[in-house]
Amino acid sequence: MKLSEIKSKLNELETISFQLPNGTLVPNHFHVTEVGKITKHFIDCGGTVRNEEVANFQLWNANDYDHRLHPEKLLNIIELSEKILGIEDLEIEVEYQGDTIGKFGLDFDGVNFVLTTKQTDCLAKDQCGIPTEKPKIKFSELQTENSCTPGGGCC
Repeated sequence: MKLSEIKSKLNELETISFQLPNGTLVPNHFHVTEVGKITKHFIDCGGTVRNEEVANFQLWNANDYDHRLHPEKLLNIIELSEKILGIEDLEIEVEYQGDTIGKFGLDFDGVNFVLTTKQTDCLAKDQCGIPTEKPKIKFSELQTENSCTPGGGCC
């Protein structure tokens, strides 16, 4: 989800809720403690220099159980961050504390903002010797022309 998408959704909502990949909701007294831009400048294992940028939200739970972040307040925080930090319409990455800080993508299911799992990947498979996966074919999908059939007399 990009910043423009979350801003559009926030304009339509009366309350904000975030759902973890396992289906549980982030406690509704969460704070958004950071909105920023993260730039990653790196070399992949094939020697290619790369740059990646994401908009970053950090969710945090405190013991102030009466706290509720309203959509218009989060929208103001996002717009201030865009203005002051020069954040473009980037993909959003969400940090949330589990056993350690987890990084998630963001989606919307019509009710909740959904934290989606992220995976590592090799960006230079062609240079690392990583074989491409063979396609998985079901026997039932194979063409049976010119093949023996039961009672066909070919065997």
